Amino acid sequence: MNPAILERAAPETNGRAAPCQTFVLDGEVVRIPGWVQDLASFRRWADTDEFPEKTPRICYLAGEVWVDMSREQIFTHNQIKGEFTYTLTGLIKAGLCGRYFPDGVFLTNIEADLACKPDGVFVARETLALQRVRLVEGKEEGFLELEGSPDMVLEVVSASSVEKDTVTLRELYHRAGVREYWLIDARGELRFDIFRHGRNGYVATRRRQGWLTSQVFGKSFQLTRETDDLGNPEFALLVR
Repeated sequence: MNPAILERAAPETNGRAAPCQTFVLDGEVVRIPGWVQDLASFRRWADTDEFPEKTPRICYLAGEVWVDMSREQIFTHNQIKGEFTYTLTGLIKAGLCGRYFPDGVFLTNIEADLACKPDGVFVARETLALQRVRLVEGKEEGFLELEGSPDMVLEVVSASSVEKDTVTLRELYHRAGVREYWLIDARGELRFDIFRHGRNGYVATRRRQGWLTSQVFGKSFQLTRETDDLGNPEFALLVR
């Protein structure tokens, strides 16, 4: 079974809710209730005890429930996310300019018909103050969701997410009004792009001597890959 599964929520038939959809991979089971028909019902499901929190990626992408039950690559995915979290969190705290939310935060946007867990999200203080992004409380305690239009979203491409990250989410994040979309692919030749929100879609930022300028942060960035003393990849996000 392909670990990345796209399934359109089935409509009701004869007044009855569609049956539960079940996916199994490596012994892990995910059951999507038949009453999950749209973004609103997906969000209700996500706020219940039945939502499979252990499955890394379950998204709602403009009418489709997207389930990825594949395991995460250590170097080309996990370590890159960690490097961006480390560097951007320090940069943001030093300037007191907002908040960086690492992998795992739940992001929704009603206009884009979107609910997902990006690899990283940045929200500026002004964006929070003006409630262009709203913190949504859980039923029992704390805040469990970001709703609205963040200033930057980060995704790291994996073998199971190529089309989702490069095509589907690129379109949906633009529709959601995300100012910058940062996309990294380290599976072969290292690729790091910053896409700026344009009228008809995202526009790739021009690379200048290996550096990419972010209008959101007012800084230039470069992602490098070297090898550590054990022969494993070592990534560094440089800032100037």
